[in-house]
Amino acid sequence: MYLHPAQVVRHSAANAFADMRAIYTWKTWTFGWLGRMLAQVTFFALLGRATGGPGQVTYLVIGNSLMTCVIESLTVVASSTWERQSGTLALLAAAPVKPVWVFCGRSLQWPLSGTGTSLVALLGLAPLFGVSWHIEQIPLVAALVVITAVTTYFLGLGLSAFVLNAGGLRNVVTNAGYLLMMAICGVQVPVGFWPQWVGWIAQTIPLTHCLAALRSVVAGAPLTVVGAHTAMGVLIGLLWLGVAYLAFDALLRRGRRAGTIDFTD
Repeated sequence: MYLHPAQVVRHSAANAFADMRAIYTWKTWTFGWLGRMLAQVTFFALLGRATGGPGQVTYLVIGNSLMTCVIESLTVVASSTWERQSGTLALLAAAPVKPVWVFCGRSLQWPLSGTGTSLVALLGLAPLFGVSWHIEQIPLVAALVVITAVTTYFLGLGLSAFVLNAGGLRNVVTNAGYLLMMAICGVQVPVGFWPQWVGWIAQTIPLTHCLAALRSVVAGAPLTVVGAHTAMGVLIGLLWLGVAYLAFDALLRRGRRAGTIDFTD
């Protein structure tokens, strides 16, 4: 029986939303997760106020507000390993579908939740630190947040394919991944602050381009500039989805041959 990838993602996403309801209530999400992320943005904003002028505050508020959706989207690295811990990876290997589409839907709650977190930070918290939005900018800001969350999610899927055989590293890779992005992708300091070779690494990460697009919106740059940055972010994100596609296929092929698709710690 053939299923279109969109159908596979949709059916798999039903599990993702069930997980979300089991992990959070609206109270724990609002006052736990959202509160934690807003506190993080506030910390960096106040740090900018203590060390620089209004421009520094704006720079840090914008970068860290968008970063909140990245942190949550990268949770896919950890949650993808839950399949192996639950013993369902063997069933997935036997299914007549491409595994990347199952994993793509299986953790879809993270970019959706992250989008909400970033929008609250950008549109609710950032104005308290002097960031003003024109009404016509808000749809563009919302679209950029969604694109950032989704393209980062694709990057996380690529990483999770490599971590699936080493579940003990899931939190290490997740945390190291978003801390690296905070450092080199223009969140805390401009990309040009780092040596050129670090900048080359940053260019392979969707956040670098999506954040540049968002900063262009804040600066009132022409839509052509915003669009160019956005298009590059989307392209890099799709390349990471391609990496995930190939890596999940290779992982399950090796597992079938070696008989190593099993429970793991």
